[in-house]
Amino acid sequence: MRSTPPPDPPRQFHSCYVDLPLLAVDISSSYSICSFTNLIQRMSEGTSLVMESSENGTDLSQDDIGTVEEIPEDTILSRQTSVNLVPFLGQRFVSQDAAYEFYCSFAKQCGFSIRRHRTRGKDGVGRGVTRRDFTCHRGGYPQIKPSEDGKLQRNRKSSRCGCQAYMRIVKRADFDVPEWRITGFSNIHNHELLKSNEVRLLPAYCSISPDDKSRICTFAKAGMSVRQMLRLLELEKGVKLGCLPFTEIDVRNLLQSFRNVDRDNDAIDLIAMCKKLKDENPNFKYDFRIDGHNRVEHIAWSYASSVQLYEAFGDAVVFDTTHRLDAYDMLLGVWVGVDNHGITCFFGCVLLRDENVQSFSWALKTFLGFMKGKAPQTILTDKNMWLKEAIAIEMPATKHAFCIWHIIVKFSDWFSVLLGSQYDDWKAEFHRLYNLELVEDFEQEWREMINKYGLHENKHIASLYALRTYWALPFLRCYFFAGMMTTFQPESINALIQRFLSAQSQLDHFIERVADIVDFNDQAGAKQKMQQKMHKVCLTTGSPIESHAAAVLTPYAFSKFQEEFVSAPKYASILLDEGCFHVRHHTQVDGGCKVIWVPRQELISCSCHQFEFSGILCRHVLRVLSTNNCFHIPDQYLPIRWHGVSSSSTKLSQATTPREHAERIQLLESMVSTIITESMETEERLDEACEQIAMVLAHIKELPRPTHNGVDISRKQRHCSLSFCGQFEHDSSDCPIIEGDNLTGDALGFL
Repeated sequence: MRSTPPPDPPRQFHSCYVDLPLLAVDISSSYSICSFTNLIQRMSEGTSLVMESSENGTDLSQDDIGTVEEIPEDTILSRQTSVNLVPFLGQRFVSQDAAYEFYCSFAKQCGFSIRRHRTRGKDGVGRGVTRRDFTCHRGGYPQIKPSEDGKLQRNRKSSRCGCQAYMRIVKRADFDVPEWRITGFSNIHNHELLKSNEVRLLPAYCSISPDDKSRICTFAKAGMSVRQMLRLLELEKGVKLGCLPFTEIDVRNLLQSFRNVDRDNDAIDLIAMCKKLKDENPNFKYDFRIDGHNRVEHIAWSYASSVQLYEAFGDAVVFDTTHRLDAYDMLLGVWVGVDNHGITCFFGCVLLRDENVQSFSWALKTFLGFMKGKAPQTILTDKNMWLKEAIAIEMPATKHAFCIWHIIVKFSDWFSVLLGSQYDDWKAEFHRLYNLELVEDFEQEWREMINKYGLHENKHIASLYALRTYWALPFLRCYFFAGMMTTFQPESINALIQRFLSAQSQLDHFIERVADIVDFNDQAGAKQKMQQKMHKVCLTTGSPIESHAAAVLTPYAFSKFQEEFVSAPKYASILLDEGCFHVRHHTQVDGGCKVIWVPRQELISCSCHQFEFSGILCRHVLRVLSTNNCFHIPDQYLPIRWHGVSSSSTKLSQATTPREHAERIQLLESMVSTIITESMETEERLDEACEQIAMVLAHIKELPRPTHNGVDISRKQRHCSLSFCGQFEHDSSDCPIIEGDNLTGDALGFL
């Protein structure tokens, strides 16, 4: 039975309902600081805020949330700034963690802590988590576990009392970058709120930062006692005695966790595990470096399937170095890319003890050694200056670019306070500049943007402009990025890396776990590819150009091509000179792109550089081809990289291990089961399935069989399983008795 909640505290609570425009702090007004202080005091004394918004981002009406009570003017918080210490509907965050940290800060000021509650969706499945609720730590009621026979349950007390305070965030996509927005908030508590000297003792706030962990580890190596460590940290931070955000027990628990990690032995076990994998598969690659203390300084590895994938799709690579293995204090670097079906593929992994130019140079040089010296055409990383210098040394011919995602996620911290209510307008302007086509337009409009928002002295703006050739698309469109700069969502890479991080226990187990995750990712990718192939391609026009592309490209690449082809008729093509065309949208008077076409040499190019950037012809080129009676796309403009069947994929299939072979057979069985299930729904589906499978089966029988010394092995050992035959050199599928014309109905019944 559920226990009844304890009675409310004797003092009276009252709640005030406020609408969306009332919740923010205007630091420009003379009375706002006092207003905010009064509001926090009222919250701690029981005054509560309740807000609700629909999940599509619109505010609910008063009928949905109740009566709106009047609030004195001195407590109304203006919404003209981004220093929002109080949650409000529509407030945005770059991630779930950022929203959690913000609500934590608010809760700590009010005198309670929070915990993660319900979600909608799952990480790595579909769109992932799309909604998250954070609740008061005293929300809900304790659940009584069912007692087992003969065992008494511990009567553990719980602080949960059904508190209704919460904050809800929902995922939105703004400019192709996901954001989280508050759609619900309530600050009604049915319990006493703690004082500032009490709330810091709640477990949620007794956390040790990574910097403090590093300091404590150094103190432990120097032989200091726990009390000496605490006193020294208090002096360094300038806090009063006993006012650190963690206690002596927390430090002792941390030191015990350090002792449980045997770094030296784990490193030896890791090398032994790599050697074992190398013995099992000679194509497994690994390398490591030992420091002067006989510890593993760096180690990198790549699997046989990863090397083969890189050979086919290693033209554009992402090198993510934004995560660490905390237990071993090592940086985790992961090389990934995208295959011809738009699916993330794993290339390699590295663990680095230090984060400097020498470490990154070793990692890059080792990776190139794994991949037979083949450097990628382009490489995407976060904004790391050490890594930038290392790439310039080890991959001088590779174009290096910064992932725009890692830049945009910092905008809220960099510019929200500075720009205030203009932040949204500035962000939209930045996104427009980022997507410009011409360098000249970018240079001119960047200066106009700085003048408009008064950002001449801002250090972040100065840094972005100095590194503009590494992130702005006008400077990168001439290089091939396989669509990863604009359409590639970082969630797939982050989901893969998060699965790696969740596997960190002992290092030898870690590398084995990474292998399992890579295998699972490959299987999921294979299933997704098969699903793409099973969906019939829909042609929107009768154009031979569209039919040609559909026959050559993968469904993923063709969908990108089709987007451009469908938009092409909306553009006007004007002949300027022989082989030179001006193409612009029919609604535009100025602007447009310049297309050069030499039919005899089958050469065509556009000033937008879409083909060079993504490997897909742009709508401007397709418009010129269509209006000039061209019905065939030259082969060089349908890159093998995006082909449905290529020599690279054949190489991959020839080098499969027994385990991979068994997995592919299992996948085939699953597909057959799916075909049967889908075909049973209607007679039309069943007829179509039978017809198509008969064609596929006939094609498979025409393929060569494995031979040994000129002898067909599979044919040599064939034996008919029919009881009335039993002869060799054939099986039940081509038994001559069945093929004979004298087979009667009785014989069929017997079969």
